[in-house]
Amino acid sequence: MRFTFRPMAIDDYEAAFALWEKTPGMVLNQSDSQEAVRKFLGRNPGLSFVCFDGETLIGSVLCGHDGKRGFLYHAAVDEDYRGSGIGRELITRCLDGLKEEEIIRCYLFVLEDNELGSLYWERSGWTKRDGILLFSKDT
Repeated sequence: MRFTFRPMAIDDYEAAFALWEKTPGMVLNQSDSQEAVRKFLGRNPGLSFVCFDGETLIGSVLCGHDGKRGFLYHAAVDEDYRGSGIGRELITRCLDGLKEEEIIRCYLFVLEDNELGSLYWERSGWTKRDGILLFSKDT
């Protein structure tokens, strides 16, 4: 592969955020601010990854855990690079990191109307869960 993968650093934030903004189905809010991502990376060192083609960020994923379960957020690959294995490699690195932390299950959230995202995760061997309702509340 001609691509470079490495753990995400806060210096990657602006490029990652730009990728997230142009990714269909990606929902961003105040919890995706640079400061919030800085805290997330600090709480979960070495678990989030980015991919570059030269100097251009073309893929990213945020990964963390609560001590019991792992979570993936904002997995994205630039449209021009999809189908080249970048997403699979980013996720493999996250899951390997979680395994090292002795986290055996990982979850991710996909919006119900995000057909492209749902199809990708199902084809990648993830199990769609039924019977779970997700509630949220801002603090």
